[in-house]
Amino acid sequence: MTVPFNTTPSNLRVPLFYAELDPSHANTEPQAQNTLLIGQMLGGGTWTPNLPVRVPSPGAAITGAGFGSILAAMAAMYMLNDPSAAVYALPVSDAGGATAATDTITITGPATQSGTLALYVAGVSIPVAVTYGDTATTIATNIAAAINASTGQAVSTMANCGLPCTATSAAGVVTLTARNAGLCGNDIDVRLNYRGSAAGEATPAGVTATIATPQFTGGATNPTITTALAALADHSYDFIVLAANDSATLNAVQAFLSDLAGRWSPLMQIYGGAWCAVRNTAGALATAGAARNDQHLEMVGFYDSPSPIWWWASYFAAIEAASLRNDPAQPVQFLQGQGLLAPPLQSRFPLTVRNTTLLYAGITTWTVSTSGVVTIENAITTYVTNAQGSPDNSYLEIETLYTLMYVIRALKSVVTTKYARVKLAADGTRLAPNSNVVTPSTIKADIIAAYIALETAGFVQESDVFSANLIVEKDATNPNRVNVLWPGILIDQLRVFATLIQFRLQ
Repeated sequence: MTVPFNTTPSNLRVPLFYAELDPSHANTEPQAQNTLLIGQMLGGGTWTPNLPVRVPSPGAAITGAGFGSILAAMAAMYMLNDPSAAVYALPVSDAGGATAATDTITITGPATQSGTLALYVAGVSIPVAVTYGDTATTIATNIAAAINASTGQAVSTMANCGLPCTATSAAGVVTLTARNAGLCGNDIDVRLNYRGSAAGEATPAGVTATIATPQFTGGATNPTITTALAALADHSYDFIVLAANDSATLNAVQAFLSDLAGRWSPLMQIYGGAWCAVRNTAGALATAGAARNDQHLEMVGFYDSPSPIWWWASYFAAIEAASLRNDPAQPVQFLQGQGLLAPPLQSRFPLTVRNTTLLYAGITTWTVSTSGVVTIENAITTYVTNAQGSPDNSYLEIETLYTLMYVIRALKSVVTTKYARVKLAADGTRLAPNSNVVTPSTIKADIIAAYIALETAGFVQESDVFSANLIVEKDATNPNRVNVLWPGILIDQLRVFATLIQFRLQ
């Protein structure tokens, strides 16, 4: 029997005891699964644009990206809902020549009743005290002061990330301006009395507050992120959260994660998936999702929520990532988080629209609990058709690619750990035990053993079918290459429980 020493020389004459360590059968360390937040920073932030940086806390993001920046708000929402994650940020500056979005609130008075103006900006409650006799100018001045003083907390446990806008007032008119210039600012929502009279929210008598547009307008030109993506090199980020949803940004990320030349390609094997959110009607969302057709992108669709798109993307990515890290095959349906404000009841998509319009167009759907918490219904990718334009559900569910990612990494760990420095022989070659030579048959046995371990852990199924169809063979032209056909059958998720209630009357 030959013992496969690697570093212990065979010509030793000095006695007595020598011990060599071989970790090839001991490695159980899983692949690190990092989160990357891509969003705009402000000029006052300390981070260097276009360079990734570790985010140890939401407070670090506020300092690094700037108080009130989109990126700081993303970190606050994400880390609120996935506090154990390893989070990185990829800060980008506003594009040169970009325009900041704006909105106005026009006040009339005087107030004939004391009370509170229940204002909401970007999903954050900003109560403004109104005293009997306050004039329009006084109320507008107080609104601007309250907006500028807001900590930007959607819930008390969220970091003080700041609002994404500033405010000024003059002659009873409040003008709000996005801190970050560009298209994202157009998603800053402004409204009154979101929770309604049942929660005691009503405009004091004698006062009217006219909001020019439900969301800011006029923002133009998002930053280009191709340079920032290039700076990521080969560092692994399994969960990538996007503040923006414009075509240029999504195209850049699609190329970045591509199966052909990106992170899912055979030559890179880094993997990862991306999240974005879009505010629009169901029909427009269906058009947007189907147009992407990207298996590495989850697009969350909603309409009329006070919370901005970068909070929706961060919220869904966070609660899904926390589950996918623990078990990538376990369905993420019915997961909940905190900090996101749901659209009012009349603005939520009904089941028929979610099923036939959104889920067949690559749009992730959600519901709202009785306590008002946004709850994942079905998290899917935007991949709905194949290259021939035919309907294709191969990559539909978000769990599929993350399970494949886990399985591929497990197989890679076996191969790189056991076969890093071995010789290759054809099947039937006479070999001494532990001769540091492998054959296709021994590799096949190891792959089957690894598959059975994955089956036991609940990631794949039907190992007998897998074993019967597994092919491991030496390449016909390259004597140093082994080709493998891995016919794995991924575990499924229970999504539909259909019951026919065939009742009887006595």
